[in-house]
Amino acid sequence: MALKKEKKVEIAVTLDKALVDAQSVVFVKFDKLKVKDVNELRRSLQKDGIGYYVAKKTLLKRALAVKGVTGDMPELSGQIAMAYGTDLLAPAREVYAFAKTHKENISIVGGVFEGKYMDKAEMEKVATIPSREVLLSQIAYLLKSPMQRLAIAVSAVAGTK
Repeated sequence: MALKKEKKVEIAVTLDKALVDAQSVVFVKFDKLKVKDVNELRRSLQKDGIGYYVAKKTLLKRALAVKGVTGDMPELSGQIAMAYGTDLLAPAREVYAFAKTHKENISIVGGVFEGKYMDKAEMEKVATIPSREVLLSQIAYLLKSPMQRLAIAVSAVAGTK
């Protein structure tokens, strides 16, 4: 259904406002998603400070072009929404987590990460990057591990003498 020019301008302004502070944007294809599930998705995204907006693909492309996003935009077919946020990883991670439970109805089809278009595979890689807290705990474990092994070796040598 064709939109009137006033409505298109209103949507364009909304997209511009949404993309001003957005560090990353995830394009979400949703098909036959129930209203209950959409509301659940929106609530889970809002909890982490992530916006979710459905717009026409042409208006979305124009808004991203105005923002100065580089690269080739992936092919977007079907009904597309965008999840956006100030955290680089959170939009992709949250949509990916929700898509695990609704595989047949929702999926990531691409996105914008650090000002460049990314395809589905690249955005799924971004979505599987662990959170900052997990990465810090992994680094702490890596730093602790050699010291722990040295202590066990010294203890074993002391026990044999």
